[in-house]
Amino acid sequence: MASDLEARAKEAFIDDHFELSVELYTQAIALSPKKAELYIDRAQANIKLGHYTEAVADANKAIELDPSNSKAYLRRGTACLKLEEYQTAKVALETGSAMASGDSRFSSLIKECEKLIAGEMGDLPQESVEETVQEPVLPTNNVVPVSDQLHQATVEAKPKFRHEFYQKPEEVVVTIFAKGIPAESVAVEFGEQILSVTINLPDEDAYRFQTRLFGKIIRGKCKFLVLSTKIEIRLAKAEPITWTSFEFKKDNRITQSISVPASGSQRPPYPSSKPKRDWDKIEAEVKKEEKDEKLDGDAALNKFFRDIYKDADEDTRRAMQKSFVESNGTVLSTNWKEVGTKKVEGSPPDGMELKKWEI
Repeated sequence: MASDLEARAKEAFIDDHFELSVELYTQAIALSPKKAELYIDRAQANIKLGHYTEAVADANKAIELDPSNSKAYLRRGTACLKLEEYQTAKVALETGSAMASGDSRFSSLIKECEKLIAGEMGDLPQESVEETVQEPVLPTNNVVPVSDQLHQATVEAKPKFRHEFYQKPEEVVVTIFAKGIPAESVAVEFGEQILSVTINLPDEDAYRFQTRLFGKIIRGKCKFLVLSTKIEIRLAKAEPITWTSFEFKKDNRITQSISVPASGSQRPPYPSSKPKRDWDKIEAEVKKEEKDEKLDGDAALNKFFRDIYKDADEDTRRAMQKSFVESNGTVLSTNWKEVGTKKVEGSPPDGMELKKWEI
């Protein structure tokens, strides 16, 4: 039962067995995946283990399930503070503080954020983050069993889509090769040093990818684009340094300035998650895949007309525009000599009648 696992997880936490606590909470979540308190408590155990990215993911899920739970914002703020995401932490803590005005932990951590933010800006010396003391969480029996599947905190156990990245002096470009995904099914969240991607899939668990990035980014300048064969994410670097890996690693943080080649004609061989990756070849393959993509119905017809227009000369384009507009979309001619000197009359399909609407 989920309630038994939850009680055992709390006991393990109190006894400082944090790894066991996380494992037991994970089992409890598998049985009751829509109970926000389980994610909040697992986030607390992950913070004790130093697994701050996982703690942020748990706190985010708890907020999604119960936006009015102040403890979820406390966990998110604490974990982001440890990740040096000071602005993100401050926003989360201020939101939680508004829900729990009598809780002094929020005001204390908010002051800590303000000092660290000022320190980054050079106004005050940066101080280390003091360990936040959390009170033991008392057992609860309010378990709501549901049949949803458990999803992993940072990346799915079996990633459905592969991803690659390359970088320029001012940005990192991430490509997730997800074909045929509607734009409204994709959500991307940019943190100071965290990237979070969610793709909602019909009749399947959502695909989630979250990682702590090698370097900090400028959130306001980051953007993403959903194409027919991929999702392209552009991360604006906060500093013009070479990312020696995509994800943050404590033992591999070697930064160096990027020198821009004078010619600008070739893409420099930036480091990637895989060595010796020919990005020009990959880009060519993706473009070929988009070009060869087989469509049907109106999509195929529209693509056919777009291809004609794209490769046509000026007279042909003028003919197509004039005939289409004047015939109310019922005629499309490529012969400018034929339609250039007269008005193109509408020609509705057989069995249909063309009518003019008075406005």
